[in-house]
Amino acid sequence: VQLQASGGGLVQAGDSLSLSCAASGISIRSYVMAWFRQAPGKEREFVAASSWRGANTEYSDSAKGRSTISRDSGKNSVDLQMGSLKPEDTAVYYCAASFTRSIYRNAPTYGIWGQGTQVTVSS
Repeated sequence: VQLQASGGGLVQAGDSLSLSCAASGISIRSYVMAWFRQAPGKEREFVAASSWRGANTEYSDSAKGRSTISRDSGKNSVDLQMGSLKPEDTAVYYCAASFTRSIYRNAPTYGIWGQGTQVTVSS
């Protein structure tokens, strides 16, 4: 079982970025798929999630209105598009999977994690 995150990089404030998480060994259709992030010296925090079979989505307050989480069942992947990026969005972004029906925002709920991809937003 593996989640492979990609798409991070160095961008300027105001830019947009798309992250992708490719899953192998599981079918994302049966999992809640989420994105978390962790900035240096801070706890890992919830960003966005797509529920079992993609029926519902949830976003953190900071991501709401400028982010979209989406699934590609054919590619067995989940994407996170973020716009209007700010320096405070700088963090390592992780994708995660939880074998639950409902979305939970706490990291320990998720049993499968990707390796993380660095996003750096310059001012």
